[in-house]
Parts: sequence; C-alpha cells; structure tokens
Amino acid sequence: MTYRQTGLILVLAFSLSACGFGQSRLNPFNWFRSGPEVETLQTVEILNQTDARPLVEQVTSLEVERTPGGAIIRASGLPPSQGWYDAELVPENRDAEPVGGILSFTLRAVPPADPRRVSTVQSRELVVGRFVSEITLASTREIRVIASRNIRTSRR
Repeated sequence: MTYRQTGLILVLAFSLSACGFGQSRLNPFNWFRSGPEVETLQTVEILNQTDARPLVEQVTSLEVERTPGGAIIRASGLPPSQGWYDAELVPENRDAEPVGGILSFTLRAVPPADPRRVSTVQSRELVVGRFVSEITLASTREIRVIASRNIRTSRR
C-alpha cells in the first residue's frame, strides 16, 4: 500500500465520520435507547399468568446491550424489602416473540418466606438479564419491562 492510498483512506475515514453516522438510525449502537419511565396508577394487566412469582415493585433501570448474534436486555428492579430471590425477566408474549413490534417482559422474583427489614436501596436491588436473538430483534421496535408500580421501555 502506497502513501497515497493510505492518505486517501484516512481522508475518506475522517470525512465519513463527520457525516453524522454516529447519530444515524443506521448505526446499530443507536438501535435501542432507554425511554422515559412510565408510572402506573392502576393495576397492570398481565397476560402471562403461568408464573406464580409476584411482580417486583419497581423497575429502576433498563439497558439493551448489543452482542454478536443479538442483544442482552438488562434490567434492575427494587423489591419492597430484603431477601427477594430467583429474579427473572419473564416473557409476556407467547414464545418470547414481539406482538405489534413490542417485546414485553415482566420482572418477577420470589419474596422471602418471613418478613424482612427494608434497609438500603443498594442492598435490595435485583439485576437480571436475558439474551434476545437478532431474529427476534429484527421485528422489534420497542422492548418493555413491567413491574407492579412502573414500566420501562427502550425504543429503536
């Protein structure tokens, strides 16, 4: 490779980086961004009643991280007290497929058998993740995680 070819490649790379591709919808790093938190004032209607675990009280954060072959959905939840365990993002839609472009999950966990103290937010926080394939993401425009008090969304 000559100096002329190297220089031409560098000029093209710098000029393309200034075109705004970083903010473009074509950039895969911009595909899912966390939307505003939606607080529910009424009871949330849950379609999937096969899981006996109750909903976690609140979803505190939602992130969608691109990976080879798909994405990892990571959500943090806040139960009302210490000792909740076996947390999971349970698909709301049948076969974990999007309905109308919306892929919904409920954040569920098992409460402790006996009453526990409330303590600090950091000590109660639950963090869960779930892998979603590129095939599922191709027909998804919004990812939604539902808790008993709020809903967090991430849109394309």
